[in-house]
Amino acid sequence: MLLKELSSLTSPLSDVQLNQLQQAIAELNPNQLAWVSGYLSGISQGGAVVSAGAVATGAVSAAPAGQLTVLYGSQTGNSKGVAEELAASAKAQGLPVQLKSMANYKPKDLKSETHLIIVVSTNGEGEAPDDAAELHELLGSKKAPKLPNLQYAVLALGDSSYEFFCQTGKDFDERLAATGASSFLDRIDCDVDYEGPAKEWGDKALSLVAETLSTPAAATAAPVAGFAAPAPLAASQYDKKNPYTATLATNQKITGRNSNKDVRHFEISLEDSGIQYRAGDALGVWFENDPKLVDQVLAQVGLTGSEEVEVDGNKFSIRDALIKNFELTQSYPGFVEKFAELSGSKKLAKIAADKAAAREYANSNQILDILSVKKNVTLTAEQLVGMLRRITPRLYSIASSQAEVDEEVHLTVGMVEFENSQGEPRSGGATGFLKRLEEGGEVKVFVEHNDNFRLPANPETPVIMVGPGTGVAPFRAFMQERDAQGANGKNWMFFGDQTFTEDFLYQVEWRSYLDSGLLTKMDVAFSRDQEEKVYVQHRLLENAKEVYQWLEEGAHFYICGDANRMAKDVNDALVKIVQEQANKSFEEAEEYVSELRRAKRYQRDVY
Repeated sequence: MLLKELSSLTSPLSDVQLNQLQQAIAELNPNQLAWVSGYLSGISQGGAVVSAGAVATGAVSAAPAGQLTVLYGSQTGNSKGVAEELAASAKAQGLPVQLKSMANYKPKDLKSETHLIIVVSTNGEGEAPDDAAELHELLGSKKAPKLPNLQYAVLALGDSSYEFFCQTGKDFDERLAATGASSFLDRIDCDVDYEGPAKEWGDKALSLVAETLSTPAAATAAPVAGFAAPAPLAASQYDKKNPYTATLATNQKITGRNSNKDVRHFEISLEDSGIQYRAGDALGVWFENDPKLVDQVLAQVGLTGSEEVEVDGNKFSIRDALIKNFELTQSYPGFVEKFAELSGSKKLAKIAADKAAAREYANSNQILDILSVKKNVTLTAEQLVGMLRRITPRLYSIASSQAEVDEEVHLTVGMVEFENSQGEPRSGGATGFLKRLEEGGEVKVFVEHNDNFRLPANPETPVIMVGPGTGVAPFRAFMQERDAQGANGKNWMFFGDQTFTEDFLYQVEWRSYLDSGLLTKMDVAFSRDQEEKVYVQHRLLENAKEVYQWLEEGAHFYICGDANRMAKDVNDALVKIVQEQANKSFEEAEEYVSELRRAKRYQRDVY
């Protein structure tokens, strides 16, 4: 029930008090609301009223000496999942523990910590995840505190296909050491198949913490701040390790016949699953490799497909294992190096010797293409799977609100399709699977909640959304959610793609929102409809005065899409807008934008 509806019921509060309460909680996030709820409950049961200063630091400063804190920085949810398992394991062992996102952690509280575990991923080209940016920046600055009493350990997640593999974890390790803190366990750098190594490292870390932790007897009664807070949605039995087998209801191409892109709208039934999600969340999709591709790989290395291999203690034919368990469309430098050794290929050995060249080669060639470099190579089934990484699910921004679609979830997915250097067709693993999937077919899915990409709590707050191409997906969900809320806040959408006639995704829906007044304004940039290419960042700069006015009115600013170019260009445009419109220096404008991020008024869902 909405708070504003309470005034019509029997209530001990006056209308004025209700209005004051509504204003006080309007901008609080779910974690803050949960904390306030518990705080007020304690007061109502006779607890003492504490000062404002004590309220601000209570969750951490009240913790006993020797508490373990697990902090995570996560862009896609992997680090969050690892951190949650670590905290749950610590709790099961009776260790006093608090689990927090770095986004909700006050850096000054580092001085009161004794045992800290950092679980963090690396975003893009060595950048910290959005929720870790502030703490990462502080520890690398002159304002970093001295922490001689802190014992810490770092678990880093990354992808070795990228140049700056696990860079954010390395940064945290180095920067914490520079504060005088001591590492009680060497950092581990985990690749995409991180679950086994992370679990082993985590068990060792908790064992060491248990040996050194010294807490008062009352410590066992300490609250698990953050970890024990109720989730905003009902807990689901389905997750990454236990996905839900859903049914595909719709597979529809939504780009034109003459478009250079094949973008598809998928509708997946979640009927009777009990799965809930919020606008801004992502859907994890487990996929299977194309059997035709598997057969090509087997033929290339001289295998029939009937040879047996062991996967997680179970026996499978190599063909079934390649279809269901091993990555064949995304290579990585380690594969290039391993196959160079097994095959004796001088070409691959030369490439593997140069780390930058190996990364570039792996990123631009699929497994089959690398295997094809050396003709007439025969591998055993064990040698082949020993070089391959396990399949990992792909995450897609959800393009629907449950308030609109109920027991469905919608996706907007661009098909990955290209030709290799020999002109042979290649496709992405997950996108190819979805494209092949017929309506009524089964797909294993789970929801990855993303509390770092949320609509403002106050429905009257204006929002500015920048989502070119398939980056439009979460903003379709945002608009459905705002429509269902009856939100009065202004909404401004910036969309871009190649051509108006072939690539204007969900054009009819956007027009409908404009006509109804729900969408206040929409600016579009179609790069190939004129001689000079125009992108969303150009439209932002053209509307600089109004964009800044919206920000000064409290607007939240969102970006979704390509991290390497678009998101950086949009960020640069935003800084330039602030610099020019507010007559600030470049440094002052950057700080303004950084403050938007810290206040969660600038959020990104980039990939």
